Amino acid sequence: MFRYYFLLGVRSLRRNPALTALMVLTLAVGVAASISTLTILHVMSGDPIPQKSDRLFMPLMDNGPLKGYTPGEEPNDIQMSYRDAMNHLSAKIGERRAAMYGILMAIEPARKDLPAIESEGVATNKDFFAMFDTPFVHGQAWTENDDAKATDVVVLGNKLAEKLYGKTNPVGQYLTMIGHQFQIVGVLGPWEPSPRFYRFAGRNATFGEQEDFFIPLASAIRHEITHAGGMGCTGDTEPGWQGRLNSECTWISFWFELKTASLRQELQSYLDNYAADQRKLGRYMRQAKNKLFNVMEWMEETKVVGNDNKLSAWLAFGFLMLCLVNTVGLLLAKFSVRASEVGVRRALGASRKEIFNQFLIESSVIGLAGGVAGLILAFGALALIAMQSKQLTVVAHMDWQMLTITFVMSVTAAIVAGLFPTWRACQVTPAIQLKSQ
Repeated sequence: MFRYYFLLGVRSLRRNPALTALMVLTLAVGVAASISTLTILHVMSGDPIPQKSDRLFMPLMDNGPLKGYTPGEEPNDIQMSYRDAMNHLSAKIGERRAAMYGILMAIEPARKDLPAIESEGVATNKDFFAMFDTPFVHGQAWTENDDAKATDVVVLGNKLAEKLYGKTNPVGQYLTMIGHQFQIVGVLGPWEPSPRFYRFAGRNATFGEQEDFFIPLASAIRHEITHAGGMGCTGDTEPGWQGRLNSECTWISFWFELKTASLRQELQSYLDNYAADQRKLGRYMRQAKNKLFNVMEWMEETKVVGNDNKLSAWLAFGFLMLCLVNTVGLLLAKFSVRASEVGVRRALGASRKEIFNQFLIESSVIGLAGGVAGLILAFGALALIAMQSKQLTVVAHMDWQMLTITFVMSVTAAIVAGLFPTWRACQVTPAIQLKSQ
């Protein structure tokens, strides 16, 4: 019977094409608005590295001075000083450790047809690549010896490598950066975790494209390459590059990778002991609580999905409810004109249950059509959003989960909207309808 009622539903759509089109459009607009907003929220709040997000930890420690400090006050910056980063790297705690900061460098392509390029990159250490599961299409990461000797080597992102060298393998070639020759040791494949949780600007996660290149942190320090991003300084600092390295200014991001999530308490004990040891040296005088955050906790702490994003989602679903109310009215109008048809069917022996099933399946057909139209509108809306900036390009895309949700939501919405009109249609009294014919 389902197939029969489904065909009846499809056929009924052609009886009043204007009214049907209006219902489908109303449902499609509501679904598109809610799905577009939900898709962006879904991408922003999703786990960017699910295979190990519970084993990666960002520490939050307060190395600020006592002057002007209120007990319980949160640190001004979520990064750490160069001194602390180097101490953690040498402590050998955990399976891997990665320190990093963003940099901007001028690149001089070997090709004469390309002008000099200012590119965004990351200064980090070897563990970065294995820690964050970065894919390589050519070559590999640099070695621990390169970190120790501050060797001028570079790993290119796939987009910059293709721009400079086309489809060829550039590993082994030299690239001029800030006037120095850096040897290319590897090229990454497409890698755009969303958000870029490993690097944060202030307390807002970065949504953007993959960095163009990666160089050893020690090499960046040797060349005195300044950071691109925020820096927090709460005390007096000596002038010059060495003054920055010796200062308490926070400008380096740091991550630990543990073998298992159960070793979290061991890492917490290490941080507490480290802070106590530094306190004996005249640092960490605030005695603030040292905190650890895994990836998802860190995203929550830094408010990746802010209240404005959540409010937008609620407003979109409110608009969908408004569209459903309008759909209910249109279905009432559509079903009311078919009272005589219902009366004849009831007189021929059709039960209320059969009438109910017929009209509910017809509502589902409308929902399916609305889902297809809503999906098209949603893709259009996301494309328009993506055109606004490179950051929005990363989050404004739909995956298979959202495709499934779109159809389920549209059909469910149509069924819910059709319950009351369908119930009203089932209340038709056959005798009254037959007498009026």
